[in-house]
Amino acid sequence: VSEGERSFEHLVIAGHTPKPISPCGACRQVISEFCEADMPVTLVGENGVTKEMTVEDLLPYFFKEEDLSI
Repeated sequence: VSEGERSFEHLVIAGHTPKPISPCGACRQVISEFCEADMPVTLVGENGVTKEMTVEDLLPYFFKEEDLSI
C-alpha cells in the first residue's frame, strides 16, 4: 500500500508460531479497508500448518468508508 498497490487477490500471513498466526486488530482493520470481504486469507504457522479464511472471517462486522457517511 505504501508503494501505491491497491489491488489484492490473496493475503498470506506467516509467522514463527506453532499454530497459524493471525494479524493484530489494527492490521485487521487496515486489511478490511483495502481488500474485499470475500478475499481469501491464508494464515501460516511453523511446519506449514495453515488455516484458510476470508477477510470478513478475520474481522466480522468491520466498517467501510461508506459507513462513515451520515
